Amino acid sequence: MKEFTYVIQDPAGIHARPAGILVKQANTFKSTIRITKADKVGDLKRIFSVMALGAKQGDTVTLHIEGEDEEQAASAIEACLKENF
Repeated sequence: MKEFTYVIQDPAGIHARPAGILVKQANTFKSTIRITKADKVGDLKRIFSVMALGAKQGDTVTLHIEGEDEEQAASAIEACLKENF
């Protein structure tokens, strides 16, 4: 299992357009990808699950990636977060 944290930099937090990009990226992998903020857990492959976290600028999210392509998924998801959030 791969795990990493990321602090949201975007002033708008995780909002619809970039969340869609993130979900689309996550869906290219077979691994299970979860995103957590405080005590809330979401499935990164479902946009409503990601939006329900209500992550704002300065919030820390943790990504948990588990599966056969977890290494590639972790790298791609981290790059996507840095580029869009």
